[in-house]
Amino acid sequence: MVRPRTPAGRARETSRRLGALFPGTASDLCALDHADAFQLLAATILSAQCTDERVNLTTPGLFDRFPDAPSLAVAPVDEVEALIRSTGFFRAKTRSLIGMATAVVDRFDGVVPSRMEDLVTLPGVGRKTANVLRSVAFDLPGLPVDTHVQRLSRRLGLTDETDPVKVEHVLNAMVPAADRGRFSLRLILHGRATCRARSPRCQECVLADFCPAASLGTDAVPVGGDGPRTRRPTSRGATQPSGR
Repeated sequence: MVRPRTPAGRARETSRRLGALFPGTASDLCALDHADAFQLLAATILSAQCTDERVNLTTPGLFDRFPDAPSLAVAPVDEVEALIRSTGFFRAKTRSLIGMATAVVDRFDGVVPSRMEDLVTLPGVGRKTANVLRSVAFDLPGLPVDTHVQRLSRRLGLTDETDPVKVEHVLNAMVPAADRGRFSLRLILHGRATCRARSPRCQECVLADFCPAASLGTDAVPVGGDGPRTRRPTSRGATQPSGR
């Protein structure tokens, strides 16, 4: 096949190939266990600086005791801290969880809102978390940008931006609105499994034949071009073509 040579072309081919590798909806692809928007919001807050696996071990106890916003809003601080201690930063996360639940009850009648402008007003919720909620819980356009999405976007030559919000806007222009959540989650899954930060497995990568970083051994390429922007020695002899 013809090798895509523009950022938009690489984005389309990335979406096509990773879609075949990781099929399903955004809800199917989300690694955080949840039953509704409230549980996903709480789990996403807990996932900061913590693995999805650890969060999934923690949330059953939390949700068994506090299954919804009204119950969590009046939860004893020390009890919530004890339930989520293993996720790290448990005091700050407890403040965010109880603050989020209180805001949902007081300002949104106990129902997690779906609009970006409302979500980002909740304690502990930024654009990344809001985009997770929009794309996974509500099946609305939303492209969460985490460290994996940032890294793969640069390696694939989709953007040279480093600010997550700017990366989001650049990718939004290339990815159809209905596909944005799945595109982000597939980049995350591919980053964890193959395009790792320190030891990328380029020889196993389904994107290697058109990824500028894979062929050049570089972490960043000029957008729209194939030449290296900066060169960096690769880890363990691998070529450079994965928090979260």
